[in-house]
Amino acid sequence: MRPATIAAVLVFAILLAALAYLHWVLPARVESRINVNLPHEPYVVDADTADFHDSLFVADLHSDALLWKRDLAKRSSVGHVDVPRLVEGNVALQVFSATTKSPAGQNYERNAADTDRITRLAVLSFWPGRTWTSLYERARYQLEKLERLARRSDLVLITDKASLERLIERRAAGERTVGAVYLIEGAHPLEGNLDNLDRLYDQGLRIVGLTHFFDNEVGGSLHGESKLGLSDFGRAVVQRAEELSMIVDVAHASPAMVRDVLALTSRPVLLSHGGVKSACSTPRNLDDDLMQEIAAQGGLLGVGFWDAAVCDPSPRGVAAAIVQAVELMGAEHVALGSDYDGAVAVSFDASEPAVLTGELRRTGLSDDEVRLVMGENVKRFLLDNLPD
Repeated sequence: MRPATIAAVLVFAILLAALAYLHWVLPARVESRINVNLPHEPYVVDADTADFHDSLFVADLHSDALLWKRDLAKRSSVGHVDVPRLVEGNVALQVFSATTKSPAGQNYERNAADTDRITRLAVLSFWPGRTWTSLYERARYQLEKLERLARRSDLVLITDKASLERLIERRAAGERTVGAVYLIEGAHPLEGNLDNLDRLYDQGLRIVGLTHFFDNEVGGSLHGESKLGLSDFGRAVVQRAEELSMIVDVAHASPAMVRDVLALTSRPVLLSHGGVKSACSTPRNLDDDLMQEIAAQGGLLGVGFWDAAVCDPSPRGVAAAIVQAVELMGAEHVALGSDYDGAVAVSFDASEPAVLTGELRRTGLSDDEVRLVMGENVKRFLLDNLPD
């Protein structure tokens, strides 16, 4: 073989090895540093709590698992959520978020809109080229991933009241089927075009987050530069969402935006993942009076499992933050909003929520209140607010 041929073969082999590394090895290594499972001994759940937990309709309002290059139909040691772990944890319903733009650093106090690390993630994860430059296409692609997952796992898409009612019936019959609801984290994929909201609705979107870590065409983020309320386009988005019976998520929204939304809509809103200031005083959480306004209008808070939402991310710390939220907002307005796989560190993953059930019972909440927080509130909220 000629030297030039040998050199060409070596170059090809190196390129092939590099592509294999980028495709199969690097994504898991990167994610393992970002979506952290805090070290702990296996949790011991007593038999009575285990039986009680198995009787619950467990629901979680926020996971970013669709971002990552993992087969969510298979159990993984990386990240926090996959279908086998949801089944193992007796999770009946998981809201899957599509993040389409996120700044480097994710500063909770202030971010400019001129950085985006999702572009690099899309390229390195071999997403279709159409997603590299279009936020709308990123949202559409993540929904396509969810649809493919549902076709080959114990996951079913929930898009209306009838599909949720069928899931409830199947769960009552003893099936471990998991319902999946699709959410966009921030209205960035609308790209300033209201028609894109209708297109995403037609494709299965049912929960509309308005902002993420920086301001957008809809208005001001809690972590952005302007701290403004809804823009004219933002008002149009909220009004169109109401017409379509879509649920508005005010997680990451500025206080001014939250108040604008509450004044504009007649429907209750969701804060899918966060906490209450009196339990954890960080820039990630809204003031208590505003959380009470959300509750007064029938809204729901998903309490997060990571430090910026609850300060202490241990099972006992998450339970304490939930109790504080219950005391502030009422038991009917508090749920779970883990932020699993959202670049956070948690002390229990989707296979382990029974440990939280046990901690909540130890706080003195009644079993009825624990049932509400662990998922009955989400079930009721969705039955009341999903399209017919």
